[in-house]
Amino acid sequence: MADEGGQPPPKGPSCRAGLPARYFCTAGRGMEPFLLREVRTRLDAAQVEYVSGKVFFTTSAELSMLKELKSAERLFLLLNKYPPLSISRNKGRVIHDIQTLVNETPRHWLDMVTLWRSLHCQEVKEENRCEECPDSQKRKLEEEGSIQNKKQKRELILETVSDETQIENQQSCNTSEVRLSSRRSFLEKTPELIQEKSGVSSSCFSFRVSCRCSGALAKIFTAQEMGRIIGTALMKSFGWKADLRNPDIEIFVHLNDIYSVIGIPVFRLPLASRSYIKTAGLRSTIAWAMASLAEIKAGAFVLDPTCGLGTILLEAATEWPNVHYLGTDISDSQLEGAYTNIKAAGLVDKIGLLKASVTALPFQSESIDVVLADIPFGKKFKITKDMTLLPDVFQEIERVLCSGGIVVLLLSQELYKRLSSDIASSLGTENCIPAESMSPCKQSAMMSVNNTKGNSIGPTTVPLSTQVAEREDTSDKRMTFGSLVLVESLEVSLGKTDAFICKYKKVTGGFARS
Repeated sequence: MADEGGQPPPKGPSCRAGLPARYFCTAGRGMEPFLLREVRTRLDAAQVEYVSGKVFFTTSAELSMLKELKSAERLFLLLNKYPPLSISRNKGRVIHDIQTLVNETPRHWLDMVTLWRSLHCQEVKEENRCEECPDSQKRKLEEEGSIQNKKQKRELILETVSDETQIENQQSCNTSEVRLSSRRSFLEKTPELIQEKSGVSSSCFSFRVSCRCSGALAKIFTAQEMGRIIGTALMKSFGWKADLRNPDIEIFVHLNDIYSVIGIPVFRLPLASRSYIKTAGLRSTIAWAMASLAEIKAGAFVLDPTCGLGTILLEAATEWPNVHYLGTDISDSQLEGAYTNIKAAGLVDKIGLLKASVTALPFQSESIDVVLADIPFGKKFKITKDMTLLPDVFQEIERVLCSGGIVVLLLSQELYKRLSSDIASSLGTENCIPAESMSPCKQSAMMSVNNTKGNSIGPTTVPLSTQVAEREDTSDKRMTFGSLVLVESLEVSLGKTDAFICKYKKVTGGFARS
């Protein structure tokens, strides 16, 4: 069976730093476009392709650069990518096909394990450590540079909570881990030793199998059963041992109706678990994606008017440092949490915090270049009476934003549909097209036309107090976004629910142009 993920990875002892290798990342549903763009620009990756929830690519980037991926959940070295297994009524035949995933190319497996080791040797060199690492040092390596025990515990919890079922968004998905072992650290073995100890005689290192099974195959085998089948094949082929707690290497297997993918995690902890965020709020990958759409430039003033624990500001400030960041929130506890996060990340000089309502921001009109916000109306994303505040929220954001400025909002599904419905109904029903079925260009045009018909007050001509009074008279009529024109909207997964990342640009006068 041929690898459908592009050209096969480099083989044998020649696999060293500086030569290309084949990887894949898992990504939350809807995050694939961000990850595709990121691996091309950040890693100069080639042969980039994707399936739902995964992006495959080839790169020769150093390990330190691979760690910088912000839109990915986890990073894997690709062992193989096959077509889906054929489902047969003969259960023994299916078991044979599963074992073939291992037995068919034993030399390739050993070559890829050698490459995996060379990647970890890069990490050792980057941290000025001895190439022959004892077990205790190796464990520190696998914590991805996390030094403090509290951070390690927090990140391990995040890893457990990070349910990759949301990434695949498949209804039937059984997940388990069958963990397999050994006595001595694999990092203590040289690539030459691994090559000398052929598949059937090597007992040098430990491993575990993490199996994810969905689709038709999941109706025949549980993930645990699949893991046992693959683990048994690995032990018979290579002589590896089983260990439930501290394996030297992990084998990741995902089998569904679209593909069969086998990989080795490059890092034990997810890339999405940020070492610089002490207390997690919004999912870090989503926060980074929002900031990446905002066209942030050096010297700009960036505001999060509902900053919460500051996750969006932290992601933005880490990636785009030469910027003035401001966060406001009405909650003292949220501001305290945000300050704790900002201080832990060493960004106190980059991010300022103020207590203020999003409907009455303490900033001059047209003083902000970018607004980033997770609009948190309603407990667990349900529509509540807070919806009545939305006209005030959008008008206040519009007021403080410079002409040509960018707004990126995270809206729940219900909120997005409610806003789209309100915009459509405000134009009249005689010639209205449902907003959720339109292209971004048509939605932009609708909002611009509505802006010319409305009675909104120019944000720079009237003091804030006057605008607030005016809003009291017009809020029941005005659920549009005034001069904020929708540029694009992207549906993304937040785990148990979905949301929309919506990008707007402030235009003054005229009609929106696509």
